[in-house]
Amino acid sequence: MTRQDLVGGGTDEALLGGAEAERTGTRGPAEGIGYFARFGVTETLIRETLAAALSRGGDYSDLFFQHRVSTSMSLEDGAVNRAFTTVELGVGVRVVKGDQTGYAYTEELSLEAMRSAARTAAAIADGPSRAGPQHFHVFKDLPRRYVLQAGWDAVRPEQKLPILEGLNSAAFQADGRVAKVSLSFSDEHGAVLVADSTGRIVEDVQPMTSLYLSCVAEQNGKREQNAYGVAGRAGLDFYSRDRLDRIVREAVARTTILFDSVQPPAGEMPVVLAAGSSGILLHEAIGHGMEADFNRKGTSIYADKLNKPIAHPFVNIVDDGTNEHARGAINVDDEGNVPGKTMLVENGVLTTFLHDSISARHYKVKPTGNGRRESYRHAPLPRMRSTYMLPGPHTPDEIIASVKKGIYCSNFTNGQVNIGAGDFTFYVKNGYLIEDGKLTRPIKDVNIIGNGPKVLEKVDMVANDLVIDEGGWTCGKDGQGVPVSQGIPTVRVASITVGGRNA
Repeated sequence: MTRQDLVGGGTDEALLGGAEAERTGTRGPAEGIGYFARFGVTETLIRETLAAALSRGGDYSDLFFQHRVSTSMSLEDGAVNRAFTTVELGVGVRVVKGDQTGYAYTEELSLEAMRSAARTAAAIADGPSRAGPQHFHVFKDLPRRYVLQAGWDAVRPEQKLPILEGLNSAAFQADGRVAKVSLSFSDEHGAVLVADSTGRIVEDVQPMTSLYLSCVAEQNGKREQNAYGVAGRAGLDFYSRDRLDRIVREAVARTTILFDSVQPPAGEMPVVLAAGSSGILLHEAIGHGMEADFNRKGTSIYADKLNKPIAHPFVNIVDDGTNEHARGAINVDDEGNVPGKTMLVENGVLTTFLHDSISARHYKVKPTGNGRRESYRHAPLPRMRSTYMLPGPHTPDEIIASVKKGIYCSNFTNGQVNIGAGDFTFYVKNGYLIEDGKLTRPIKDVNIIGNGPKVLEKVDMVANDLVIDEGGWTCGKDGQGVPVSQGIPTVRVASITVGGRNA
């Protein structure tokens, strides 16, 4: 891995790759390697590495090549205070024997280094060698969910700086109480290649970008801080005038409203989750419990609930890899499987888990395209992509009007979840009191405490206003982080424990 200063530095075009390949999504001719040919990756290299990986009798093996160029630029106090590029290139070798996995990786794409990694991964098995593939099928008909007009490797720092400077000025102009603004702009381009012992080769070019604005406001000696950001698998044109205006408007409004916010009374009460980023609760407290490895090992509370009702009939939850340009979108998962839309809960019934290849084999089903990994340094795991609840039969106004005394949660920050049991604590950064069916005073510094599966059972109203949040969400599991999206319509939970001030 190398880093290079963005300001005043040159770039290695051989490492950074071709803008045309990323713009068009082309992957080279069907008879050979496309994107990774520039690094000397050939079918012969793959074939011999897979042969070494199967030399001790593994059931299956795959190679995961990755090239990723990530840039970051931060502005604070009106000036760029940090800018750098990180270049990653390497390959991970996985060998599967039964339910066990051997894994090794190398940053050197030579036959000697890759064979060494393959022999290390192969140590999980101890039997006669198995034959590797002699012929390969290069799969090139992938979906095209994030084709760009121009790749990030064709965008120069001087094209990004005016965006940061404009947002900085706009935030100060939006409200005289704004005292400090911090901005972070990141983007990445590159590709992955999966080759496996069935003879399959899949390549995918994968862009990403995010922009985050944090501001501090002062009023009568008090200071408040909040932020807003957007992200997606998109190019520079993602930052339209409307989206940039929304970043400023939301960041400033979420900060300044805190001056008028109060803490709600503590206790059990109805909680209304606002459409959009409230999906973090769905993701953390419920979605992780539906990942198949936790269920295969019997550690998830959902392990014995397959094909059983777990929510009201109007509750439907999906995990979706197909939303174009979404942060959680993928053309192919990190095992080479093309993802679709997976219905987890249909009409209140748990219909399936989120599967990688190992769990799919255990449950005798097809993989759902949820085998994901942080990088070539990691083996894949069942992971979410874009998890959200589908619209329901109610309206937002109807839901709010139904609550005599409760809280409305519009913006969550951090939280803690026990994935096995589903117990959670979440911190609500922004929200409102609901009194006699109306939103009244804004609230802050609120914790909500509960159990994900029980909360799902208590979802008794779902509105028709689904919003997929554009935030730069990263999901952590077993030390790995992967980009995800999430969303939810306005939802009423009949009762959650609210930790506010004492009555």
